[in-house]
Amino acid sequence: MKHNYHTHTYRCHHASGTEREYIETALRNGLGTLGFADHSPYIFPEGYYSSFRMFPEQTAGYYRTLGALRDEFKDSLEIRIGFEMEYYPRHFKETLAFMKEQEVTLPSGRRAGLEYLILGQHFIGNEYDGAGGKRLYSGQNTDDEAFLAGYVENVLGGLETGCFSYIAHPDLINYTGSREIYRKHMRQLAEAAKATGTPLEINLLGLTTGRHYPNPLFWEIVAETGNAVVMGCDAHAAEAVGNPDLIRAGEAFAGRFGLKIQDEVALRDPLKYLKG
Repeated sequence: MKHNYHTHTYRCHHASGTEREYIETALRNGLGTLGFADHSPYIFPEGYYSSFRMFPEQTAGYYRTLGALRDEFKDSLEIRIGFEMEYYPRHFKETLAFMKEQEVTLPSGRRAGLEYLILGQHFIGNEYDGAGGKRLYSGQNTDDEAFLAGYVENVLGGLETGCFSYIAHPDLINYTGSREIYRKHMRQLAEAAKATGTPLEINLLGLTTGRHYPNPLFWEIVAETGNAVVMGCDAHAAEAVGNPDLIRAGEAFAGRFGLKIQDEVALRDPLKYLKG
């Protein structure tokens, strides 16, 4: 692995370490690109604040910190500034506009702001619906086909925007019902990703911490549909950035299904969406 686009910071409230520590680890492990994609701020109604994403008022500081480090390490590492973001149709465009407004000018004269998005659909609907959003969490156990269909519908909506450079942990949905029902809906997701040229991520955090994803059944579907596949460190601590043991585990997992891993990703400019 020479390029990782899935790196978090302390601002999401469940990651540790400084951005510099992540960068220094990336350099030791031979990465050429380190993309920071912390859990995005979202502009919700009535002051709703999520506990697992950065707060909106932290956005400019995120840009400023990463922009300064990008300037400092420009000769040794390509640093990209992005977000891992859900597609919530009711609030998506407003939040993109907010991200644009928060861009900063650095002492170097360069601008720092949103460069890319990866799609991580952690909740279905608009997150704050229901009791604290808990019942809508994509990774909860469910045998409800409507829940599975809702997850896929949100992901397909995100793909239609053209804003997302890849789908993070596309198999986060934890459907425990019929295999055939799972295959029907998740094949739809895989086929839509292929049609839009959007890679699917083998998530190294899930793989190496015993989570329910990556789901072998999903990756059987991916092998059948022939999607582009990437690996993402999903680093919430510096030691996960480009860790050789984690990368070998990801390569072995991909090998089980005959999947070829694409290392570099062509990043899409999500701000073009605002011009449409």
